[in-house]
Amino acid sequence: MSSIYRSLALCAGLGLALGTAAFAPPAQARTDVVVGVDVRTPPPPPRYVRVPPPRAGYVWAPGYWRWSGPAHRHVWVEGYWVRTRPGQRYRPAYWVQRGPGWHFVPGHWAR
Repeated sequence: MSSIYRSLALCAGLGLALGTAAFAPPAQARTDVVVGVDVRTPPPPPRYVRVPPPRAGYVWAPGYWRWSGPAHRHVWVEGYWVRTRPGQRYRPAYWVQRGPGWHFVPGHWAR
């Protein structure tokens, strides 16, 4: 009988080991990293759109020109609402000229 218990204990141990090895915790995105894009083509002038009335608990992220690599051109992205974060301020997306090119900084939260 002890060989049956030994076999069961071995199977349970192997199952536990395999289950532990297969476990992968969920990935967490870093929200404090801002990634930009550099292109040679300047963005078109911004479009001025009427800002909707304020919404409690949200800030308006204005529209911006996004670079579409496959299309090799700027594409307009409409504005949208972003849920507020206590103690932080939303910085809208913008383009800045760097030498002969243009650098895009996506909208992000700052303390």
